[in-house]
Amino acid sequence: MADHHPRKLAAILHADVVGSTELVQRNESVAHERIQDSFRRLSTTINAYGGITQEIRGDALLAEFARASDAVIAAIAFQIENTASNSQFEDDIQPVLRIGISLGEVIVSDDTITGAGVVLAQRLEQLADPGGIVVQGSVSETVPARFPIDYESLGEHTLKGFEQPVRAFIVRLKPGEQIPDSESNAASPEVKAKKARQHPPLKLPDKPSIVVLPFTNMSSDPEQEYFSDGVSEDIITDLSKMSGLFVIARNSAFAYKDKATNVPAICQKLGVKFALEGSIRKAGNRVRITAQLIDGTTGGHLWAERYDRELTDIFEVQDDVTQQIVNALKITLSEAEKTLFVESGPKNVDSHDLFMRGRQLLFGLKRDRKMFDTATAYFRRAIELDPDYAGPYAGMGMAYMLDHQNHWSDSPETSLDEAERFVEEAIARDDKDPYAHCIAALVAVFRKDYERWTQEADKALSLNPNYALAINARGMVHIYTGEPTKAIPYIERAIRLDPAYQQYIHFLGTAYFVAGDYETAATLYKDRISITPTTDFSRAFLASALGHLGELEEAHQVWGELKEINPEYSPVDHIRRLPFRDLADAEKFTDGLKKAGLME
Repeated sequence: MADHHPRKLAAILHADVVGSTELVQRNESVAHERIQDSFRRLSTTINAYGGITQEIRGDALLAEFARASDAVIAAIAFQIENTASNSQFEDDIQPVLRIGISLGEVIVSDDTITGAGVVLAQRLEQLADPGGIVVQGSVSETVPARFPIDYESLGEHTLKGFEQPVRAFIVRLKPGEQIPDSESNAASPEVKAKKARQHPPLKLPDKPSIVVLPFTNMSSDPEQEYFSDGVSEDIITDLSKMSGLFVIARNSAFAYKDKATNVPAICQKLGVKFALEGSIRKAGNRVRITAQLIDGTTGGHLWAERYDRELTDIFEVQDDVTQQIVNALKITLSEAEKTLFVESGPKNVDSHDLFMRGRQLLFGLKRDRKMFDTATAYFRRAIELDPDYAGPYAGMGMAYMLDHQNHWSDSPETSLDEAERFVEEAIARDDKDPYAHCIAALVAVFRKDYERWTQEADKALSLNPNYALAINARGMVHIYTGEPTKAIPYIERAIRLDPAYQQYIHFLGTAYFVAGDYETAATLYKDRISITPTTDFSRAFLASALGHLGELEEAHQVWGELKEINPEYSPVDHIRRLPFRDLADAEKFTDGLKKAGLME
């Protein structure tokens, strides 16, 4: 009978845990947990490089790739990351994998793959050293010569099930080189367009620089995600208060959440030298936290620690992690900074837990009435448990400010007053909380209270020099008070600290727009639209800038896109909401639309 199962040529990756039986005998539950985590991280890496994890069988994983070069790069990226991950463990339960990669015909049946290519990848994996990668000769021939990969020939091997000898090679990254992009991703038009917009590699700051990657939630309950994220955010906040340290903002650090962790590549992209990563397992009243500080230029570990504590000790753990980083990076704290760390922060664990839950919702992508109601309920309960804790009051201020913009509640007309009331309560309880002062500055934006706007932004930055949101708020004062060129360095600094927060690009475009540099403004608005295709505000300003430039046809095209996104958009209502002090600056927006024939 003819074989009707489809066949195709594919690169096959087979990974196997070395000595899994022995690991399980040492501690079954811990070994199982760590092996599964290894496979989860490997699957994430495979997906990031265009592959598909087909199945996991006990202590082995099988994946396929359309390109052999992608399989090789994914394998190298994972082995480097897995070595770093294992270094956090002081015990001897450290899953190490061997990987084999073949190129051949496979049979697709019932969502699985079989065939000689699969068997060959298994045989090649058995030739690898622990933590190593062995590939078929034909695989090595398909990897572009420009890739920084070293090959070590193992000669020809007669493998079980194969009549002809197979050439085999050990592959590894060349010393001092960075892991290259996926060949598949590099070939896509979308990625090519994105790369065309990217700036040259960022220079390292003239002070120690770090990104705190979101800690992995190792709890069996996904609902505990808020806790691992909350601890990560608290550490970011603590480190950001140090004037001698450059700290990537939360938004950009969390852009790497649930993605394959390639620390050197991440550090290079963000322009920082160090990274902190780790994991958290919360069970009942116990919490286990692992953390490791990594040199992004070498991949080496500067410090690693594991904490097994009662939940009530969480603040001590966070303080210890922060202090260890200070020591490892040789950061000198001023006397004011030392005092700030001693005096600031929550005291009640349960109140802080509720604050983290509410804050998680405010930072989330889903913003609606349900989010508002749930977040404010968490904050109110946190205030009941600890009336002296400033954080929940500031959270309430942020929630009501968002309601003022989005009209979720039954009485949004009073929300700005509520936001101001709660932020005043927060500052009264802790005048050294930069979050509260930043929210106060944002409330002042809507009040058009330029003096307080400036004072509160400056106060927030004196307490947290790395606070990108406050830096941008400080720059916005200059945009709306007629000094747009003074705003540019502030907003550029905010972008440097938080490159993933695309709204800063809009504000930078607006600074150039108000300054009369419509060509630069148009370029920036287009850049923001490419990142956020559904934005109506950036399209409105782009249409106006194009009107000033005489690009009328393009202006009409952009306006048509805007109306498809938001048929109810009104340029009059839009400009009325913006806090321009000088009407002449506001009229530049409507004048551009009139020149384009989009307004009378």
